[in-house]
Parts: sequence; C-alpha cells; structure tokens
Amino acid sequence: MEFFKEAHQNLINNTKSVIRRDLLDEIDWSHRLIGIKGFRGVGKTSFLLDYLRELKADPKDTLYINLNSFYFTGRKISGFADEFYKRGGKLLVLDQIHKYPFWDVELRECYDKLPDLKIIFTSSPVLRITDENIFLKDVAKVYHLPGLSFREFINHQTKQNFRKYQFDELIRDHVSIAKAITNCVKPLAYFDEYLQHGYYPYYLDRRSYFSDDLLKHINLALEIDVTYLNQIELKYLSRLRKLLYLVSTEGPFTPNVSKLSTEVNISRATVMNYLRYLKNARLINLLYTNGDEDHMKKPTKVYVQNTNILHTISPGNKDNATYRQTFFCNQVSTRNSVKSVEGYDFKVNEKYLFSVGGKYNEPIDDEGYSAADRIEIGEGRKIPLWLFGFLY
Repeated sequence: MEFFKEAHQNLINNTKSVIRRDLLDEIDWSHRLIGIKGFRGVGKTSFLLDYLRELKADPKDTLYINLNSFYFTGRKISGFADEFYKRGGKLLVLDQIHKYPFWDVELRECYDKLPDLKIIFTSSPVLRITDENIFLKDVAKVYHLPGLSFREFINHQTKQNFRKYQFDELIRDHVSIAKAITNCVKPLAYFDEYLQHGYYPYYLDRRSYFSDDLLKHINLALEIDVTYLNQIELKYLSRLRKLLYLVSTEGPFTPNVSKLSTEVNISRATVMNYLRYLKNARLINLLYTNGDEDHMKKPTKVYVQNTNILHTISPGNKDNATYRQTFFCNQVSTRNSVKSVEGYDFKVNEKYLFSVGGKYNEPIDDEGYSAADRIEIGEGRKIPLWLFGFLY
C-alpha cells in the first residue's frame, strides 16, 4: 500500500497537464462508480491526474493505481479496495481496468460492500461496462473521452480560449461565430496540421515520435482491444489489419461485403463482425441510412475514425474529399447523431442535410447545407468546414 501511495504522489507532483479537457466539467463526479472510456493515447491517464490535482484531496484519502502493475496478478481489486477503505480511503482511481480479469464482478463487490468509497476507472472503448453487463448496468456511470477537437488543438497552439458551440447554435450563427474566431486567429493555418497530427494529445509534447506512437497504439488496439477482448484467435490478426488497411485506402466507401470477404479471406458474416469490432475499438465509423445499427445489417458507409489514423495507416492517400468527410464525421458525431443519406453526404440530428467539399462546394438544394473547405467565413447555408471542429 505504501509503495502505491508514494507512486501516486510522485505522479501528481512530477507530471503536468498537456491540455485541460472540458469533460472534467461535464462529469457528475458525485457518482460512486464512474468509468472513463477512450482509445489508447487520447489522454485518459492525464485526464485522471488532472482531476486529482484539481480535487486537491488529502493524500491519505485518495489513491491512483495503474493495473498494469504485476502486483494485481496475485491480489484482488476488491481486497485491495477493502484495505484502502479501512485505512480511511475515500477515492480509489483504477487505470486500465480491462487489464484485470473479472473486473466487473470485482467492481460490483466494491460498490455493494464499501458504500462510502468512490471508484473511478478507465477502460478500453471495447469494454461493455453497462451494455449487457448484469453487474454494472445499473450502477456505473460511463463517459467517453474523445481525442482533441480542432477547437482544443487551436486553443493550445494559440493560447486562446475559444468556447464550444451546440450544433443548432453553430448552424444559426455560423457567420458571426466564424468572424469572432478569425478576428483572433487564422484557423486554416492550423487545419492541415490538425488533420495529420492534432487529434491525439501526445502530439503536443512528442511531435517527433507521433506517427510511431500512433502506429503502436493502433496495433495494440488490434492485438488487445479487438483480438483479446473479443476472444478472437491471434492468427486472425493479419486479417483484421488488412481490413483496416482497405478501409483506410479505399474509404469512405459503401462496403461490398462479398468483395471484402474475398480480399481478406474471411466469411461474409465475419466481415460484418470485424467491422463492428473495429468500430467499437474507435478505429472506424460505420454510418447507416436509417440509423439502425443492427449488427446483421450492412452499413451504408465506412469511414476511418479520424484523419490522424487515416494519415498514419495510409500516408499515400492524398484524397482531399476523404479527409474532409472523415473530419466532418469525426467532429460532428462526437456529440450529435450522424447518418448516411441518399443525395447528400450526411444527415445530422435527423434534420440537417450536408454535402462536404472544397471552397466552391454549394448547398445541393434549398433544404441542404454545405460544409466548404478552404474558406474562413461562410454565408447562408454554406458553412466553413473547419468550424465543425468547434462542437466539443
């Protein structure tokens, strides 16, 4: 116990925040059991440490544990939590809960037997914490930590403090919002850098190693988050990698399941399962025309989850249309519903129809809107593409 307390204090004292995330202000921290899910490298550990620093709790009351520790190969979380609780502990922070077997059973035991102990934990995005989980579905409150928005990236790079906007607000007031922002900074000067490197916070202090780091995280997500947690035999890893590569080089596309089945050398049903696994791991996005994400139904469109993954897996893919649509889907879908729709590129929140394109992209008709790249300020139903990075 003393070893972990010393490690906790060293982390608090000797690490610093790269960027403060708005999710810190959005979580209801009064819940007794809180889960933070997110892809590798989005900053879950930094997020927890930022919370602990801002909390300024008595060190005797609070303890951060990384479950990578081999100590927990021979010690149950519930037993450790009980000892911590009896020593006066009030807040236990468990990083990477997915590394621990029977994590859900153990967390429920802590919840039931230690009523005055609060537990915050992080996990892989693949983990089913509340969906179909009989132990935690009624007691855990789960939040997702995404990568940096374009707004957060610009705020860090320019030392500004631009706020986020609701989607309806942005649509209604996009001209005045864009003017206020462009009076202070030139968003397009940062846009290409963001598309290639700006989504994951570690770029801000490890620029030289960013591509290698992201490639490592993608492969770990495939090897552990997708393969291990879904109980897929490791011999099929190469097929998952190939499927993700095809999405990166050919997407966004309407999947031809028979063609993919032949190219990846797996059955049609397995193609559908693998696409779903990659989506749950936050490696790709699947869009449906009617929003009906039935596991048995083929998605209408497949996108790489964000442009940084796209650039890292397929650096030779220079198609501007792919980057534009991937950016729009990624930024908008974080807080809004996004569907595929015939005649347009996207349907947002069941009512806004969008085409996404270059500076000369115009609304298709009087019902639609356009998201246009390479413009600072729009007019009417034509909105700058970069501005959709200010939604979170």
